[in-house]
Parts: sequence; structure tokens; C-alpha cells
Amino acid sequence: MLILANFFEAIAVVLDYALTFYMWIVVAGAVLSWVSPDPYNPIVRFINNVTEPVFYQIRKRLPVNFGGLDISPIIVILAIIFLQTFVVNSLRGLARTIS
Repeated sequence: MLILANFFEAIAVVLDYALTFYMWIVVAGAVLSWVSPDPYNPIVRFINNVTEPVFYQIRKRLPVNFGGLDISPIIVILAIIFLQTFVVNSLRGLARTIS
């Protein structure tokens, strides 16, 4: 059972790091939306390619544009915090109960 507990703990750690990394990409995407960066820059293109599909899904389902202010990045960050709190902590708790 120790192997299974370590497996769930490892999944929790990797998921936590991945969600944190994506949260910083979302923050960078929000900052880039305030300025007009070079659209041919590979870093700008990567950030837009990674964040815009998620932002589009939120914009499509919720009216998140208030007076020209797009709050879809805030909703994504709140969802990431929820996932980090609920899923990651649940996996860690599961790993503790198994071991």
C-alpha cells in the first residue's frame, strides 16, 4: 500500500506544480492583454495559444466583460485555486489514509 500512497502523493505534487505554472501563464496572458505586444513573438504566441481557448470557453458561457474589462482571467485563477485546494488536498489526504 505504500507504493499506492506514494503514487497519489506524486500525482498531487505534479498537479499542484502544473496548476501553479498555468496560473502564472494566465497572469502573463492578462498582463499581455493590457499592452500591445508583437503578435509574432513566439512567447506571446505560446501564451495566447495556451490561454485563449480557456478564456474563450468562459467568455462564451458567462457575461464576463464589464465596461471593456475582461474578468475571465480572474475566473480561471479562482478555478485553479479551487482545484489546488480541493483536488490536490484530497489526493494528499487519500495518500495519508492509504499509508
